Amino acid sequence: MKTKTSNKHKIYIFKSNRHIYAHLIDTETKKVLTSSSTLSNDMSSDEKYTKNCTTAAMVGKNIAKKLKQLGIQKIIFDRGKNIYHGQIKALADATRQEGIIF
Repeated sequence: MKTKTSNKHKIYIFKSNRHIYAHLIDTETKKVLTSSSTLSNDMSSDEKYTKNCTTAAMVGKNIAKKLKQLGIQKIIFDRGKNIYHGQIKALADATRQEGIIF
């Protein structure tokens, strides 16, 4: 069942075998506004090639900073097919600590 919300932005999380990705999507235009991942240039070279809770938290902080630059405070958190545990939880908690509400 689909529900209508006033939020028109959502963060979609994708995990591959080696990396974790967070994309900010505008739900009205279906376009990616910004993204962050362990492959981003913003990440240091030591953390680029590991996928664990600490790097997931760094991706969460990075996407939160980009959200603040765009002036977005409220979002919808879409974890995809992943359970809310481990790396997904670490990413969400780091994003919340930066002041993003979902």
